[in-house]
Amino acid sequence: MIVNSAPSLDHSALDDNNQSVKLSEFAGKVVYVDFWASWCAPCLKSFPWMQSMQRKYTDQGLEIIAINLDEDSGSAKQFLSQFDVDFKVLFNSSGDIAAQFGLVGMPSSYLFNRDGVLVSSHVGFFNEELAQLEQAILTQLAIEPVKEPKND
Repeated sequence: MIVNSAPSLDHSALDDNNQSVKLSEFAGKVVYVDFWASWCAPCLKSFPWMQSMQRKYTDQGLEIIAINLDEDSGSAKQFLSQFDVDFKVLFNSSGDIAAQFGLVGMPSSYLFNRDGVLVSSHVGFFNEELAQLEQAILTQLAIEPVKEPKND
């Protein structure tokens, strides 16, 4: 397969009702696109973090979209039953969107600014990188990080 485009929001995936959802409809928001699969062990850890980010920053304009790549949606739905998810979950069993994004590992995330421009990407999910990921989101949301009070 020849891939000619950089990661963008110019794609559509299916929701759990088999309805097509255009990623571009989230234009104007900071969009965090995460590719995952039910067999991906690090994805089990990423879902609670993504849920936390969605709850913390939804009012500031963050939209998390998790795109599942399982061929069998039953496996994905079983995985999802373990979580209380408020963010958008879409399905792309053909994997064509992942191919357009040049996916190299799972989970992989892509952060788009409010203009729909890719500003960062990340492969894997590691606890020691969570502060950096959150800071990238904060930068795009134009929110200053909360500073811990100093004990003088």
